[in-house]
Amino acid sequence: MPEAQSLANHTKWDPPFHFFYTPVLAANAIYSIVLTVRNFSPGALWLMVVSIAIAVMAFNGRRNALRVQDRLIRLEERLRLSSLLQEPLRSRIPELTESQLISLRFASDSELPALVSTILSKKLAPKEIKQSIAQWRPDYFRV
Repeated sequence: MPEAQSLANHTKWDPPFHFFYTPVLAANAIYSIVLTVRNFSPGALWLMVVSIAIAVMAFNGRRNALRVQDRLIRLEERLRLSSLLQEPLRSRIPELTESQLISLRFASDSELPALVSTILSKKLAPKEIKQSIAQWRPDYFRV
């Protein structure tokens, strides 16, 4: 069982991506740029372009996976809110931003109505929402 999730440790680190792919691809791109500047040739230029393209492809793949997951979280939270909130809060669900909905996924069902009311009245930012959560609902499935 993973460590209990909280505000302090909810950030997801993907060791292969963050500690291997990223440094290797960044170092490779920088190295290929340095080589191209020092010893310009069509071959060196091509290797630089390919190195940069591979790095961009890796970062874009990670970004796209996170964006799809954010869309799913947004949908899940809207469904959750529509089942847990009473009127007039239920009709105000569309006023919540995507980042507010994503932050709400950590709130327990019991504290959700009061938290949504506070968010709508005070326009809380995602960090403030997470800091306001008393009963943390973990999300171990984040990509």
